[in-house]
Amino acid sequence: MTEDLWPTEIRLSADRRVLNVAFEDGARYALPAEYLRVSSPSAEVQGHSPLERKVIGGKRAVAILAVQPIGNYAVKLGFDDMHDTGIYGWGYLHALGREYETRWSTYLTELAERGLDRDTARQASAKSGGGCGSGSCGCH
Repeated sequence: MTEDLWPTEIRLSADRRVLNVAFEDGARYALPAEYLRVSSPSAEVQGHSPLERKVIGGKRAVAILAVQPIGNYAVKLGFDDMHDTGIYGWGYLHALGREYETRWSTYLTELAERGLDRDTARQASAKSGGGCGSGSCGCH
């Protein structure tokens, strides 16, 4: 079971665009920052139910600014778009690596279905004032 897996290495690439994670079962994953950002386990992205999950565009160039340990069970990632509320447990990181191809393909399909792309975040209207909830963060 992946919850029982422990990472043996967590290393951020020099360009801050890939988080390399190795696990005690021998699995090694190079997880792109964009993939981690759009897959954030935060309520801001995942919502409070599957129906509330957001599909986020415009994150191709996102970088990871911080990798902060959370106890002995997870890391909190801080991104250069100021998103930093997701806590990535070991099991979730392992699943993201193991299921990368399927999850990434689903993400690209969902972007296309919503008329979003990887390079352009939706812009907030002049009335909204910006910030998450307004659409300027690219998650709505």
